[in-house]
Amino acid sequence: MALDLQAVHDTLVSVAFEAGRMILAANLSGISTDTKLNAVDIVTETDQAVERLVSSRLRAAYPDFDFVGEETYKPGVTRISDAPTFVVDPIDGTQNFVHAFPNACVSLGLVVDRVPAVGVVYNPFQDLLFTGVKGKGSFVQRNASLPAGRGRGDKQRLPLLGGGAGDKAPRLGDLSTSLVSIEWGSQRDGDNFELKARTFRRLAASRELGGGMTGGLRSLGSAALNICACAAGQLDLYWEGGCYAWDVAAGWCILNEAGGMMVGGNPGQWDTEIDSRVYMAVRGASGGQRELIKEFWGLIGDGRLEYKH
Repeated sequence: MALDLQAVHDTLVSVAFEAGRMILAANLSGISTDTKLNAVDIVTETDQAVERLVSSRLRAAYPDFDFVGEETYKPGVTRISDAPTFVVDPIDGTQNFVHAFPNACVSLGLVVDRVPAVGVVYNPFQDLLFTGVKGKGSFVQRNASLPAGRGRGDKQRLPLLGGGAGDKAPRLGDLSTSLVSIEWGSQRDGDNFELKARTFRRLAASRELGGGMTGGLRSLGSAALNICACAAGQLDLYWEGGCYAWDVAAGWCILNEAGGMMVGGNPGQWDTEIDSRVYMAVRGASGGQRELIKEFWGLIGDGRLEYKH
């Protein structure tokens, strides 16, 4: 029996709105915070409560589907199989959340045969909803939780430029004309940290110093929102190492449906897996995608980002 992906999408949107209300109701002045890997890799009681809510709602609606969530993930044990699997980040951008910086979201994805099939990313602070269904396009909606006719925005097909057709969006130029998103991640020492730091410097450096003279570097603090910004055409490229599947699954579907590309973050990786932990997202365009990817890879040099699964 074929999956009704639109029905899954509708369920995920409803759950995202409910989760968003829980996030907005959190008392940040009294919230408890625990560390995971280190002081910048944190989890709050709200992260855990939102995941419990999302898990209970999705398991009740789709009891035969698998579920992978950030707060219940067990290293070396939890795997994404070929079965339909909800891949969930209850709050992507937790550092932003605890600082009341309005750039955090609920990221809800459905992965089928290890390929993103439905994506819902909801920023409750801005009431901004990104959605995508495999084969049906992707959209953004402002004031998304308001009733129709009471201020809710119309759905806009992604990318925003090109009339919602990725192959009609403006051609990509080189790095000097590009807006590129990067993140430091939580690992702040070792080979991965050194490679990231060298690459960031090369991105910013002038051509005379062997750099890319990149037009602009941004850090939104949320992998899901970085990818959605690429899908919208607001960012040209996003490079990341250290993410997990729940950070990228929903956004990946939205990016694909907007004509964008997800490749590996290491040079030469034109194909990458949902749990590869090293990613590069590029917006939809009428041309120039592969050229920009190669230029970026060239700045990485001979190094490779390597993360345990």
